[in-house]
Amino acid sequence: MADLLLTEEERMLQNLVRDFADRELMPRARQVDEKEAFSWENWEGMARLGLTGIGIDPKYGGSGSGGGYRQMAIAAEEVARGDAAASVSLIAHLSLGTTTIYRFGNEEQQQRLIPSLASGQGIAAWALTEPGGGSDAAALRTTATQRDGIYYLNGSKMFITNADVAESMVVFATQDRSQGYRGISAFVVPKGTPGLKANPMHGKMGMRGSSTCEVVFQDTPVPAENLLGEEGRGFRYAMEILDSSRIIIAAQCVGIGQAALEAAVRYAQQRESFGKPIAQHQAIQFMLADMATEVYAARVATMNAATLKDQGHPFVNEASMAKLIASEMCVKVSSQALQIHGGYGYFKEAPVERLFRDARVTTIYEGTSEVQRLLIARQVLTQYPL
Repeated sequence: MADLLLTEEERMLQNLVRDFADRELMPRARQVDEKEAFSWENWEGMARLGLTGIGIDPKYGGSGSGGGYRQMAIAAEEVARGDAAASVSLIAHLSLGTTTIYRFGNEEQQQRLIPSLASGQGIAAWALTEPGGGSDAAALRTTATQRDGIYYLNGSKMFITNADVAESMVVFATQDRSQGYRGISAFVVPKGTPGLKANPMHGKMGMRGSSTCEVVFQDTPVPAENLLGEEGRGFRYAMEILDSSRIIIAAQCVGIGQAALEAAVRYAQQRESFGKPIAQHQAIQFMLADMATEVYAARVATMNAATLKDQGHPFVNEASMAKLIASEMCVKVSSQALQIHGGYGYFKEAPVERLFRDARVTTIYEGTSEVQRLLIARQVLTQYPL
């Protein structure tokens, strides 16, 4: 694996998380997948390493604010390489929920909410998607009605990661549907708030070791001090967070692709056909070469987007490109890894069976491949006018 000009601190982080993934995440991955339940053991391990507070200022209990997205990407890749489901829980907590509070909350909210989240003692969730919304994020039906200084939420959210284990949930709701996206605001809803219910959703194809829920709000009271930022700016906040979080999803995809590549290489060197390891057959060598090249290209695109973000340069188009390249790569590479394993890869005993299932959702969440292509095309058409 190329170091991509990693700093000494970044290499140390990479080695630390890789060792953790090899020792703890990877050996438990199959069992966690079969249980289809959030793994507190994995979460506590990630918190112990400080991964739950990467990019957060140390004054709020974080691991540091310098180079946050490069470090977040490095950690997400290595965690996903060990267990993709663990990386889903981490990403939803860190690059979505906690980062939204960190970026758009006021000083009182940051001091009150972030230390617990950054340390991993508490978990964050991020609730935007609704049953009828999907890619149309502005078409929210969950309402926030203000009475006597309290906002009352009514409605439901779908496919919300960490919802049933979260201490704090960032929720987007509309105060005026006639205003479209301009009517949306963001709120923090603590665990145990009356009228808040998280219903676990079972039967996922992959990422089964992460918690996914339907969330229902029935006159759920939210005090005014839990409004994030300004009224009517919630949609803008959500889009800014998604723009940057796509970098971390891309890193997750690179980790899945790397795991599939490594599994395929190991199997190809051990499995024999026609009197020699299949790794000596040119057809397999060409597949491995293509897989390694595509993983590398996705990693370069991801780290480039993270570097642009950390250095304050425009990065949104590059983040969409990285997410598109990396998600489609990990679906393809995991499929090729399964092909190399042949019939053995079709059974749960082979790790590529789980990787193949885990990979599939990456072209869907945090902006489908089709949405990424729309965003990229708009930018291209602006860059090269007639």
